[in-house]
Amino acid sequence: MKFLSRSTPEPEPLAHDAESTSGKGRPTPTRKEAEALRKQTLKVPTDPKAAKKAARARAAEERAASRAAMLAGDEKHLPARDQGPVRGFIRDFVDGRWAAAELFLPLALLVLVFGFIPMPNIQAYVSMTWLFLIMFIIADTTILMLRLNRELKRRWPADADRKGATLYAAMRVLQLRRLRLPPPKVRPGGRPVKPKTPKPAKDAATK
Repeated sequence: MKFLSRSTPEPEPLAHDAESTSGKGRPTPTRKEAEALRKQTLKVPTDPKAAKKAARARAAEERAASRAAMLAGDEKHLPARDQGPVRGFIRDFVDGRWAAAELFLPLALLVLVFGFIPMPNIQAYVSMTWLFLIMFIIADTTILMLRLNRELKRRWPADADRKGATLYAAMRVLQLRRLRLPPPKVRPGGRPVKPKTPKPAKDAATK
């Protein structure tokens, strides 16, 4: 009969369900997840010497990968001082023109060598030549910097965008072209640098 039937009560939530979402607001990890986490933690060496050695190895790998990417011209792996469109334009502007400042280091080494010759006439001649070359390098670099700053102001009028541009360009123009990092993408005259392709292997054909 209907009046003898009792309404069945709704099941209460289990205690472990409430506990699984309590605490930090996320469910308790399963046994499989906990086992994976334990295996991952075991990979870290507990010995301090081994941990330092592993850290040095990882740092060396990261530096090697970053240097390889930088040599390849990857913008993401460039140092902070070389990143951005302004720095990229400065590199192309400097690399696309021949500058007398590129000869500064070789000429300085040459003058140093001739300075050890115990002959007053040669030393006087070397000193006069060195003075003339220094004046020529200063004049040529000044003209290059004026042209670069004029072009930078036209493209990036804001002073904040051009902060440190002159010093960055001067440091690059004083470096030998082969030693510049990041490597040049253009040759003097504006021609792009062709990527180096591996030499084909010679066929070992028998006569």
